[in-house]
Amino acid sequence: MKDGTAVLIHCASTDDPYATVEVSNPNGREGLFTAKISFKNEHGFTIIDTGDQVSVPAKDKATVRVPVASTGRVDEIDHCEVNPRATADR
Repeated sequence: MKDGTAVLIHCASTDDPYATVEVSNPNGREGLFTAKISFKNEHGFTIIDTGDQVSVPAKDKATVRVPVASTGRVDEIDHCEVNPRATADR
């Protein structure tokens, strides 16, 4: 199973403490993929590294909403960075 790709759609904010990531599956069968995201402060330092899994149909895309693990730090988030490789888990 080949890894997929991940693209950031929306970064977390105080109004919506989730990042939205779109994951693409290049394979001819459904797969489970892990999208990894880093929530960064205004200086570029990582506040939280996290990820989440999403099931993606064959040759298709799916979105996953990744929560900020520590909601008390949401106001520190300036931007998000997504690993462009979504790891195939099965």
